Amino acid sequence: MSVAHPIIAVTGSSGAGTSTVKNAFEDIFRRGDIKPVVVGGDSFHRFDRKEMQAEVLKAEAKGETLTHFGPKANCLDRLEALFQNYAETGKGERRFYIHTNTKGLPFEQPAGTFTPWKQLDGVSDLLFYEGMHGGAVTDEINIARFVDLMIGVVPVMNLEWIQKIKRDCTNRGYSEEAVVDIILKRMPDYIHHITPQFSRTHINFQRIPLIDTSHPFVMREIPTDDESLVVIRFKNPKLADFPYYLSMLKDSFMSRPNNIVIPATKMELAMEVILAPFVEEIMNKKRQSH
Repeated sequence: MSVAHPIIAVTGSSGAGTSTVKNAFEDIFRRGDIKPVVVGGDSFHRFDRKEMQAEVLKAEAKGETLTHFGPKANCLDRLEALFQNYAETGKGERRFYIHTNTKGLPFEQPAGTFTPWKQLDGVSDLLFYEGMHGGAVTDEINIARFVDLMIGVVPVMNLEWIQKIKRDCTNRGYSEEAVVDIILKRMPDYIHHITPQFSRTHINFQRIPLIDTSHPFVMREIPTDDESLVVIRFKNPKLADFPYYLSMLKDSFMSRPNNIVIPATKMELAMEVILAPFVEEIMNKKRQSH
């Protein structure tokens, strides 16, 4: 953790809703005139798209499984080094992952590749990370210790599976059988390396469907926001202003002393209402340290 060079991390698997949190933070940063350096977790994958396909086949030939959830497919040591260097000096190295050919045009690189590692440009107020390993801890690395505000975003398991099947079949051309096979192969890494992070987060946002998702592998439609709730859990409820949240978020209620439940349609608003004061406090401490 660092007062002078704070780090905010949003951690959760792909499609879990981390983009909604990113949008909320963008609004908070704009209103607070805060200049973040934004880091994507996928830029710390160890292999590019073609290399990963080859490495997965190699692992399968050995009876092993390689997934982006686990440390073997990621440069977690470099992510830890970035967090440590930034916390200490406001500097560090990063690169970008090119998701599409269009996004690769400025770099003159095709989709599925990485840009070269480079030092962070310019001066920033804080580092904002969005990816799968913002709170990762293994025997070799401890990324979580450098994070000043850690946010977890995770749907209940059945909903996460439904979203992945829908996304991969629609956008990536996979068959349902292939996606289910991927889900099963990724499960050990998810259990051992993704799930534990949500016990380290300061605040968790978990989306829960209000319709029957008991057989996610036959669901054809993702439950809408109108058909969902979001449970928000605070690690330290003493830091939460529950009366304010309840007054600002219509139809919200508390289910436990550290949990508030809201309609999923209010999720982005809730994030701004809840997270803005935490960011303001971080920035106030930063200014006072100068």
